[in-house]
Amino acid sequence: MRRLLLAALMFAVSLPAMVLPAMAQTPVKIGTGFGVGFLPMFIADELKLVEKHGKAAGLNLTASYIRFSGSSAMQDAVLSGSVDMGVYGVAAMLIAWDKARGTGSQVFGIAGVNSTPLILVTNQPAVKDITELTPTDRIAMPALISPQMYALQMLAEKRFGAANYDHFRTQVAALPHPESVNALLSGGTEVKAYFSTPPFTQILLDSGRVHAIASSNDAFGGRATFLALGATKRYLDANPAMAAVMVAALQEAGDIIRADPKRAAEIYLKVEPSKYLDQARVETMLKAQHDDFGIEVSGVKQLADFMGRIGGLRRVPASYSEVFLPVLKDTPSN
Repeated sequence: MRRLLLAALMFAVSLPAMVLPAMAQTPVKIGTGFGVGFLPMFIADELKLVEKHGKAAGLNLTASYIRFSGSSAMQDAVLSGSVDMGVYGVAAMLIAWDKARGTGSQVFGIAGVNSTPLILVTNQPAVKDITELTPTDRIAMPALISPQMYALQMLAEKRFGAANYDHFRTQVAALPHPESVNALLSGGTEVKAYFSTPPFTQILLDSGRVHAIASSNDAFGGRATFLALGATKRYLDANPAMAAVMVAALQEAGDIIRADPKRAAEIYLKVEPSKYLDQARVETMLKAQHDDFGIEVSGVKQLADFMGRIGGLRRVPASYSEVFLPVLKDTPSN
């Protein structure tokens, strides 16, 4: 009996040393891009917000962020599994939601990321409206399938009629944002206009050599989501807690931008150093755009209806809620 009691005592004493293996880390690959619109993702990376909210949900996550230029490249990465989730344009997301309906590759939106207006600018002083662009004036944007392209088509439909939504297609040039900026500032190329995003819009307008002639707000008649976070049904089904984790991380990132634009500006310039923008200019920009960072989505149904009219979607969703997850049901989304 003494031997049994001694063995039991030794086992009890040794329990603290019998450390169970730590919960394995789960890697999460998130696609992001270039520009201030992606700032919530830059903040999430810098402050480890996905890890923080994952821990609160009982998950041991480690997030990595991979950058892409344009919605087309991001869409490919999401569909191929190169990334688990990606931030990109709603139009590309709608296409993947429609084409792969009922399969694991069907893409669903998780949350909005940014709704800053896209601004169409030109370096031609005499041009005051898009109708005054000549057929030889090239219009730059990051990709031929991009939020900018759909905004341009919607503007053309308004100006030239429904049958002429593709009025400017042959003039579009796919260029990365920095190349578009250089093309307009140099004035030495056929590129005379650029559908821009922050901070490239501000860089160009601050130069005094470029002015705005239209915006995505003109196309939509109001606010419209520029960037949203999406993932395939396959990934979302396999990781049911991730949508809520990402929403919480994006909410906190948006709160930081609004409450502490100085800190947000520091993080932005750490990720994207600029010879054109200093800390004060970025802070001013974020203060002016504080309402543009949020998880709610806008203009989804309006965009889907347009895409249906031009044959871009086989089935038009009846509401944004067919495309975006129920985590947004209590937000003022449309």
